[in-house]
Amino acid sequence: MSDLIHYRLDDGLALIGLDRAPVNALDQSMRAAISEACERAACDPRVQAIVLHGERGLFSAGADIREFGTDASFAEPDLPSTLVRLAEIHKPVVAAIGRLALGGGLELALACGYRIGEPGTRLGLAEISLGLLPGAGGTQRLPRLIGVESALNMILSGEQVDAQTARLLGILDRIAPSAEQLLEEAKAYAYELIGCCAPARPAEAWPEPAEGLPDDFLAHYRAEHEPRWKSRLAPRLVLSAMEAACLLPLEEGLAREMALFKRAEASRQSKALRHVFFAEREAARIPGIGEDIRLRRIAKVAIIGAGTMGGGIAMNFANAGIPVALLEREGEALERGLTQIRKNYEASLKRGKLTAEQMQQRMELLFGTLDYADLADADLVIEAVFEKMEIKQQVFRMLDKVCKPGAILASNTSSLDVDAIAAVVSRPQDVIGLHFFSPANVMRLLEVVRGQATAPDVLATTMAIARRIGKLPVISGVCFGFIGNRMLEPYAREAHRLVLEGATPAQVDAVLTGLDLNMGVFSMLDLAGIDVNFLIRSSNRAASAHDESYCRLGDELYAMGRYGQKSGRGFYLYQGRSRQEDDEVMALAERLAGELDVTRRAIGEQEIHDRCLFMLINEGIQLLDEGIALRASDIDLVWINGYGFPAHLGGPMHYAEHLGLDKILSGIQHYRRALGEYGEMWFRPAPLLERLVAAGRSRIERLPAQSAGANLKFLERVR
Repeated sequence: MSDLIHYRLDDGLALIGLDRAPVNALDQSMRAAISEACERAACDPRVQAIVLHGERGLFSAGADIREFGTDASFAEPDLPSTLVRLAEIHKPVVAAIGRLALGGGLELALACGYRIGEPGTRLGLAEISLGLLPGAGGTQRLPRLIGVESALNMILSGEQVDAQTARLLGILDRIAPSAEQLLEEAKAYAYELIGCCAPARPAEAWPEPAEGLPDDFLAHYRAEHEPRWKSRLAPRLVLSAMEAACLLPLEEGLAREMALFKRAEASRQSKALRHVFFAEREAARIPGIGEDIRLRRIAKVAIIGAGTMGGGIAMNFANAGIPVALLEREGEALERGLTQIRKNYEASLKRGKLTAEQMQQRMELLFGTLDYADLADADLVIEAVFEKMEIKQQVFRMLDKVCKPGAILASNTSSLDVDAIAAVVSRPQDVIGLHFFSPANVMRLLEVVRGQATAPDVLATTMAIARRIGKLPVISGVCFGFIGNRMLEPYAREAHRLVLEGATPAQVDAVLTGLDLNMGVFSMLDLAGIDVNFLIRSSNRAASAHDESYCRLGDELYAMGRYGQKSGRGFYLYQGRSRQEDDEVMALAERLAGELDVTRRAIGEQEIHDRCLFMLINEGIQLLDEGIALRASDIDLVWINGYGFPAHLGGPMHYAEHLGLDKILSGIQHYRRALGEYGEMWFRPAPLLERLVAAGRSRIERLPAQSAGANLKFLERVR
């Protein structure tokens, strides 16, 4: 018997314990072990029933994702055929589900005739997040257990359900009183089944999965949801599998499901989403810092500034059960900030996301103050004041005086020099940048900016606390705009320039949303605020002083007081949330083009795509070469989670690899020649891109240059 399985006979029961740390992933070796154990139990006349459980409590978190897209994915015994054989065993099989049954782990449980869980059990089919559909019976067995509508919602959402919900749906037959009693309760359940001569599998709860639904339910579901799916393949394949569950016998439905799964697995979208999955895990790794580093204790947090950003940041910590002191200069501003936080929680309460008790607990963790002395015992202080260097430095000088030794001092800045902020305190090793994205209590991304003097334990502690409050932290070095906003600069620059040359804002945005970005450049700038973008650009004017056309259109709109959605006018006109094109903007663009001697012409979609995306990608490659970004995959995470780049394209760096690095280099060189003086100025290929193409590489990774890069010291420090 494999060492991945603990097999025991216990008075007529075969107890099969899955024992592959940490999550009982169902790779080929585990599948083989389960198959062997179940066959042994099926053939043993002493065994009257089987209990399948997690030897260390946890049942199974599903397939080994590393196998997807490789020959190992369907290496014998593959999971679908293993579960078909399990379902054919002529003895009752009870799944004792401890903690988790996700993906293939839930499909394993569904192949058993009976299921019991512990109170804290969570179940789900999250394959959709990887661009896949359940491929081992999930789309066929689940609708026969809980009906097609409930199964469809569960599979397409990818969300986990708790034990009580699973019991109400019919996924679980019973819930044990506690996790400690799960196995004993499962054994007792098995003995009951033996005692009443229960069949190996009970009759299907929903032999007709679509019973009670209109005949055109699936067609209407598709029509209603397809606009939201955009170009995503996996949801459409799930719907096709559900149609099979409604129309075909189980055996034929399973064959159809497998064919659809293989199509999804081979798709570019699933490959991209699997890239994102592994990128998130890799982002937690800090080169040169081991897991054994001693972290600083974070028991109390302070936030400077109770505005929209500061209040949102404070909510993250309160949500995690961490006390937060919120400081403002004036009582009215403080009261306004605390009131807004309460309103945010009340909105969650109305949506059923919070209970009244949870809301009260979180509000009680928030402490408002006007006195810096009240921050003396804070372990982490985050400054979230106006984005101006002098103001932030003034705050840090005060923090240096009042904060205890060892307190981490963080600046929430979207673009400013963290080293210049650290330079004004006596303990620069304790200073770090934290770029929260707005709304801070919702957006998952957190850029963690490591300064030249930032101590390793400060960086490691910050990464850990970020994950504790539910953020996805990505490390950046110090430069203007860090990873995300620095890449936004050339992306937005090309969009502005294209409008001067003859495109419309709506035309530019349509190309980008056609690629499934959440929004185009101009709708994004209108949402964020043209005034905000102007102030960020103004702090980096030196980079564009030699080009009069650089975002001139945005500057003019700022001067006109057209700040975007909040003023009702920006690149578009707004009535509520609806927007429409504005002839005044096009007239302004035409006038500016004349003043700047920019030739206007018809602009094609491919040119819009290439100029915006190639310059975005080029800047990302340059960031990697400089060591500002540790990994190309980190850049992908920033743009997916902070700027709405579609995850099913894998992020801009992964998308570049799909397009071909040689194609991107050739495109940049083409526009360098074709756009005259403007092209010569801005279309400069990143040296790393040129080296990668010259070396015949298809993946974006660091290659050594003949001379030292701009941030060699940063690279040496993180290695």
